[in-house]
Formats: sequence, C-alpha cells, structure tokens
Amino acid sequence: MATTSDSQFPIVGVGASAGGVEALEGFFGGLSADSGCAFVVVTHLSPERRSLLPEILARYTKMPVASAEDAELEPNTVKVLPADTILDIQGGRLRLRKLAAGRRERKPIDVFFSALAKDQGEYAAGVILSGSDGDGTLGVKAIKERGGLTLAQVANGDGPSHSSMPDSAIATGLIDFAVPADEMGAHLADFARSFDQDAFASAERTRGGKRAVQGARQEICAILRNQLGHDFAGYKEKTFLRRVQRRMQVARLETLKAYVELLRRDPKEVAALFRDLLINVTNFFRDADAFKVLEEQVIAKLFDGRGADETVRVWVPGCATGEEVYSIAILLREHMETLTAVPRVQVFATDIDEPALGVARAGRYPEALLDGVSDERRKRFFHHEEGSYLLNKDVRDLCVFSPHSVIRDPPFSRLDLISCRNLLIYFGIDMQNQVIPTFHYALRPGGYLFLGTSENVSQFAELFAPVDKKQRLFRAREHNGVAPRVPLLVSTIRPHAYASARTGLRDLTGTALRQAVESHVLERIAPAHVVVNREGDVVYYSARTGKYLEATVGAPNRQLLTMARKGLRLDLRGLLREAMESGRRIVREDVVVDTDDDRVQRVTLSVEPLGEPNGQDQLFLVVFSDAGPSLGRGEAASPATSPDEATVQLERELRETRERLQSLIEEYETALEELKSSNEELVSVNEELQSTNEELEASKEELQSLNEELHTVNAELNG
Repeated sequence: MATTSDSQFPIVGVGASAGGVEALEGFFGGLSADSGCAFVVVTHLSPERRSLLPEILARYTKMPVASAEDAELEPNTVKVLPADTILDIQGGRLRLRKLAAGRRERKPIDVFFSALAKDQGEYAAGVILSGSDGDGTLGVKAIKERGGLTLAQVANGDGPSHSSMPDSAIATGLIDFAVPADEMGAHLADFARSFDQDAFASAERTRGGKRAVQGARQEICAILRNQLGHDFAGYKEKTFLRRVQRRMQVARLETLKAYVELLRRDPKEVAALFRDLLINVTNFFRDADAFKVLEEQVIAKLFDGRGADETVRVWVPGCATGEEVYSIAILLREHMETLTAVPRVQVFATDIDEPALGVARAGRYPEALLDGVSDERRKRFFHHEEGSYLLNKDVRDLCVFSPHSVIRDPPFSRLDLISCRNLLIYFGIDMQNQVIPTFHYALRPGGYLFLGTSENVSQFAELFAPVDKKQRLFRAREHNGVAPRVPLLVSTIRPHAYASARTGLRDLTGTALRQAVESHVLERIAPAHVVVNREGDVVYYSARTGKYLEATVGAPNRQLLTMARKGLRLDLRGLLREAMESGRRIVREDVVVDTDDDRVQRVTLSVEPLGEPNGQDQLFLVVFSDAGPSLGRGEAASPATSPDEATVQLERELRETRERLQSLIEEYETALEELKSSNEELVSVNEELQSTNEELEASKEELQSLNEELHTVNAELNG
C-alpha cells in the first residue's frame, strides 16, 4: 500500500454529473484498492431524490463506500455527497451543510474542490468526469494554485457521455492529465507515492552533487528563456526546484537529467512548467490587517486635491487571477461613493500568465474563495449566480488586465499606488534590486508602494519612507536632490548618445544651450554641498565634498554627522536641528575645519530646508563655502591685531559655545524624556510578565493537582 510522509495522504475530489455512472465505473474500475488516497465523490443531485450512488459504486471497487458524514477521512475509502447537502472540509475532516428547503446548489463541485484545495494544499487532487455545464473549472484552478494534481476525462470508447465539464476544465490549461477515466488510477497511485520520494536524491548522489543540480537548473532556465521569452534565472532556487520537482512527479521521472531531456523535446511540458512556476496563492483581502491600514491611511489620500478631470492610477504587477486587484478596486469604489467630484480611476493589472488573466477578466469566483469578503461587501459588489459570485460591472470597469513582465518590459508611469504583494518573495536578491528601483521610477513623488508581509525595501531606504513598517506600506521619497534610480530595462538612452554629448555645445540652441551652459558653470563654480533627510542620512553628494567629509572606519555609513571632519560636527548638529525646527535657512560663519595637510580652513556653513515644510520626506541642503584660503595651524591660532577685535572674537566664540551647550542640553532632556518613557514601558511589560508568571504558577498547581487525581484513579483501577 502506498504511504506518505508524516501520515498525511492525498485526498481526491471526484466531480461528475448525476448521469455520469459510466464514467465513475471506468474510474473506479481502473483504480487499485490500496492507492493510498481517500476519495470524495461529488455529483449534481436533485434535493428531492435519495441517491443510490454509494450502493452502485460499491459494485466497482473493493474499497469501502459510504455516504459522506461529519468525520475524518481515511485512506483507501470512498465517500459520496448525500442529497440536499453541500460538502466542506477542515483539517481533513468532512463537514456537511444542509441546504435551505427547495434550494439547489448549482456548483457543488467548485465548492468542494475550492475547500479541498484550501485545506490540503499539495495533497489535494481534483478529477473532472462526464458532466454538463462548467462546474469544477474554478475548483480545478484552486487546486492547481496550491500545488495539487488535476485530471480530466477525455473521450474513448466509454465516453464521456457529456463532455462540457471536462472540456471546460481542459480549456483552462490547468489540467495535468487529460486521459480516459480508466487510466486515471495509475496517475493517482504515482501521485500518492511521490510524497515519499526525493526527486533530487539521485542527482545529489551522482558526481558533482549540488553542482549537477545547479547545472540542470541553468539548462531549464535557458530552455524557458529560448522557447517562451521569460527568464526565471532570478527566481529563488528552492522555489524554482520545488516547482520542477512537482512537474517531475507528474511526468513520472526520477532524475533531473531525464526531465531536462523531456523539456528539450516536448514544448507542451515547457508550457506546463511555465504555468507551475507562475502559480501564486491569492485571496480577496489577504492579510486583512494590511488592507485595513491601506484603507485607512492611503485610499483617501489618493483622491486628495483631485478633480473630475484628473486620474488616480494604480498598478498591480503579478496580479494572477485578480483577487488582489478587485480587493483594491472595491476599496477605491467605496471611497469614490463618498465624493462629489469623482476623478477617473485606472487600475492596471498585469501578469505573464495569460490563462490567469483570462480568469481575472471574467471576475467570477466560487464562494470558498471569498472568505475574506464581508457579507456587506458581498451584497454590494458581487452578484450570486449558479453557485459562484460575479463582480459587479462598476468594479470590473475600473480594472484593465494585460500581459506584462515586470522584469523585461518598461513599467507604467505617474502612478499613485503600486500593490505588489507576495511576488518579490519568489525573486532572488539581484532581481529584487532591479525591480524595486523600477517601482520608485514608476511612482509619482509621494506615491505609495504596498508589499507582502514577507517583503521589504530596507536596502532602498533612500527611495522609500515607511508609512507602516509592519504592514509593509511605503511612500516614495521626493526626487529633490536625488537622481531617480532608473534600471537599464527602462532606459531609452542609446549607446551613441554619450559620445554625441561629448562632442561639444555647437549643435545646441535656445533653451538647451542655456541649460547646458548653466549646468557647466554650476558644476565648476558652485560650492560643495550635500542633501540630507530628516534622519541626517546623505542622499546626494556634489563634487569636492572630500575637504569637509571623510569615510569612517568600518561598514559604509551615510550619516552626515559621522562623516563630518574635525571641527564641523558640533556646528552641523546645531544647524540641522535649528533648520528642522524653524523651517528656514540657518547660516554660521567662521567655522574652522581641519584638513588632511595639517592645515585648517575657515568655512561658512548653511542649512536650508527643501520640499514640503515639516514633511516626512523633507530634505535639507547643506552648503560648505570657504571663507578665504586655508591657513597653517599657527596662522589660524595667531592673536588678533587689536584688543577690540580679540574681545569681539572671544565674545562671538562664547556666544556660539553657549548656543551649542543649550542645544546639547535640549537634546539631552529630550533623550532623557524618551528614556523615561521607555523605562515606564519596560516596567509595564515587567508587570505583565509577572502577572503571566503568576498565572502559569497557578496553572502548574492545577496540573499537579490533576496529576495527583489521575494517579489516584489509576491506583483504584489497578486495584
């Protein structure tokens, strides 16, 4: 008998119409009694008629057959959907739900398959046999999304008598095996056995070990790139190999070498692997807390200051089958209903999986996939028909679905929001370093980036400011003083453009000539300067800043105060603080800074706010202007030529020292207040821990008491 790891076994949903007895006979006739799978048969039944299907199926299989009930499933058994009920499954346990009197569920196969996929993941399998209409198509999609196995019946001498159901499922491109019913058993037995096999074990034992696996991976990526035009070399290795292993199980191959050979000679397998690599798990309002933050902190701001003649633009790359897209569209539509002047809204949804885009465009989903949608939103934005839910036209009209590769194709532009959730986790570091700057380029200054809970932009802190770190919501920083980091894939500059730029200014006229001359003059004559954010991190350097700043020992650092040369740090700290508080330009003259050649330079420092006053993304321009030539230390320390000048200089230094001292005192007091607040929080946490400890002690005493009682009962039973 086939077994699976951790005592888990595959659960197979079998869908057919009430008249599909011949197909069920062929299916169970070709199935061994020890396949290691549990089978649940779901058919279209009249609620007024008692089903005799369990008794009929018992003639064709040696496995126990019974009507389904609230109970855990066991391998090598068959359960059949009773009349007048809907099947659900939770934790491997069937759940029956009675239908209202006179009501008939028109899509029972979709309902059960969707629940099975959600509960069992890669241990789920879906079989579509003879039947009319398209029931089971959406359920197959749900099973395939979560890594399960899908099969559909094709014609042979025994049918199917009604081919609408299997034909509809096959048309999605999500069926692993389209075979006659009597051949399905062998595939399911192989599927059950595959969970005990390591598809890469033989490769690891051969010469080269991991090197052989890496070589095979590179070959597979090359085949995908050459035949389909999409490069998966940047995908995370474990994710990529896990999907390859899944296809090897389906193809009944034990070595990577054999699978690579199959890809080389079979374009259909290349397409099948491509689909498996693209499968993403997505739901409506997935991570409810994150969507709550998006609704409360972002959606309204997208419409601020927008009139009816303006447009709110949203992009959802890697949209899969559209649940995330429609979740955002629902939030946008809800806010639009509160406005008097409603701007135009465009939601661009893209993916490289065209069959998934087809599902998304249809906007139809089974009930099991709408768990995250509240009853109120279901009534407002969905229309229930034939066992599934269809998005209303006013939501679908906001969304435009199109094929697009976020890696290969140029991005959209002037966007207000990009929602890319749970796509970056499949990308390696190099590909992430390409995609995240692309998003910054595509957003308007101040636009929002919404990522999944396992993703971040920490390596691009200069491009994005956090709005809510926990829920991975970020805001694009202003481009003030910072050149946008545009990836090569969106660059429109041709190689020879650089050569033509160096040929001189003779071909320039008018505004272009003026801009070129001004840029040339500024580069040569403008004083050294840097641009910093509110945290003091440098986001832009001009030329010739090495005279005032130097790299520190250890890890690279962009903190201005850390890099400032001796003599500048205290003055810079005070100027930055004053500029942040006052919001105006602050200047300090005659600041002495040490240089590398044992000389000193008198400098005039100025700090000037840029951008939105007191905004989270506000930047500050710091300018270093030399006051005279550099001097030797003896010259700089020489006394003034008259007592009055000496007195004035001493009074100025004393005043500046007092200002620095006052600034340090205020910073110290602020830090002290923060420490007091932190201390109070720690005290509160300590009290909570003590309370928890007391509760644990009480629980321990209760357990000890219960243990003593059990010992007593045990002794009595033994006596």
